[in-house]
Amino acid sequence: AAPVQVQLVVPMAVVFGPGSVPADLPSPLPFRDVQEMEISVNVRTSVTSRYEMHYRSATGQEEAALAAATAQEADAALHPLQDTTLGSLTMYVVPETTSLLPQGINVYVGKHRSALVRAGGSLAALQARLREVTQVMSFTASSIAAALSDRVPDGQLSPDARRYLKSSLGYEITFSLLNPDPKSHIVDWDIEGAVNRYVKPVLDKLSLVANFSVDSQILYYAVLGVTPRYDKESSSFLLSAHSLPHVINPVEARLGSSAASLYPVLNFLLYVPEHSHSPLYIQDKDGAPVSTNAFHSPRWGGIMVYNVEAPASPQASLPLHVDVDMARVMEVFLAQLRLLFGLSREEVPPEFLLESPGNEGLADWELDHLLWAHTVENIATVSTTLTSLAQLLDKIGNIVIKDDVASEVYRAVASVQSAVTKLSLGHLHAAFQASKEAVTSSERAFFDPSLLHLLYFPDDQKFAIYIPLFLPMAVPILLSLAKIVRETRLHKKEPTKMD
Repeated sequence: AAPVQVQLVVPMAVVFGPGSVPADLPSPLPFRDVQEMEISVNVRTSVTSRYEMHYRSATGQEEAALAAATAQEADAALHPLQDTTLGSLTMYVVPETTSLLPQGINVYVGKHRSALVRAGGSLAALQARLREVTQVMSFTASSIAAALSDRVPDGQLSPDARRYLKSSLGYEITFSLLNPDPKSHIVDWDIEGAVNRYVKPVLDKLSLVANFSVDSQILYYAVLGVTPRYDKESSSFLLSAHSLPHVINPVEARLGSSAASLYPVLNFLLYVPEHSHSPLYIQDKDGAPVSTNAFHSPRWGGIMVYNVEAPASPQASLPLHVDVDMARVMEVFLAQLRLLFGLSREEVPPEFLLESPGNEGLADWELDHLLWAHTVENIATVSTTLTSLAQLLDKIGNIVIKDDVASEVYRAVASVQSAVTKLSLGHLHAAFQASKEAVTSSERAFFDPSLLHLLYFPDDQKFAIYIPLFLPMAVPILLSLAKIVRETRLHKKEPTKMD
């Protein structure tokens, strides 16, 4: 693949609240400073991160906001005063003795694009903290490596890198209720209400990243591919961690959604175990029960087992009527959705406090996190697609490239260059849009019908196809041609005979 050179520029304001300015500042406020870092991916891909930091004192309004009682209130009051450009960050430096941050917490990351950071006494200590915050709030070396996973040797990738979904212009989300035993359970789930209440706010926020479509289905008599093990001690049935991969295949055959889809499909399955296998619990690798009773499969989706409470009296008539608690189910599915998009929050340092994003499902800076990764991935994808196309056209000598294919290629190249330029200016949103246009154009060129048939019909294949068709017709034609030639020769010899 062609070399990719990208510079990711993050515009960053560092705002000193009252009593937080370190004594060893190199020059009076305001001043600018730039910090660059090379993210090593591989020889052919160079990614540089560049934080353009603008140090200044807080304004009167910001000081008033920082005087709030809690970090949450301060975050809410500061939000209207911030630069809300996608990809930008604002760090509010508060004194070491501040009451805004709890004991042992040095950094509070808000819902938007800002954080509160303890001063740390010296500029070096503050900068070390700021570096940690920027890694959490913009992009990390591992998130960029995951975005470029197709170009990275396998051994260098973290195990999570292959878990995240590939960048796509759209995603389809399917919620399926599996009821393998309708004779015992009549299951009702208010999936429409749950999607509107829990999923829609998250997808509205993510609509900037891609288009989403959501559908749901109920499948009867759909069983898991593994028979659970009965455990006498707990008088329940268990699915062990190593048997989970075998659960998906038989179920997937019934889902039927991915076959007709243009985009990646995310499957979220709610499984109500049959009466004879209830209650059913999932165990982790150590044999402990999984608290959510759910598991997820990278780039595919997740499955949650929903146990039905046994009837109080053994004589209770079947089928039982079950009303699914959608709040509990959606909490699990949304957590899995975040995992699939690479938005898990496990790798945060212990002295960080992250504000919960609330019903929107993800904070503004998490949205930026996705945009950074997807923009870099799109640029790499387009470069690979165009390189493959160029190599292919070199191999096929008799190819005719139509004007519309050529113009798509030019458009893709221009859009990629525009995306790289916008990234180096710190305009994340514009860069992402340009990278999306580049992907669309490069794929239109690559999959153009006028090129497709040439891909699959090299010359030797044409002979193999046409000779059996023409040979039966050619034999009588050739024989009659030979006869005509013979007769013509005889005809020419005849006039020489003279009386």
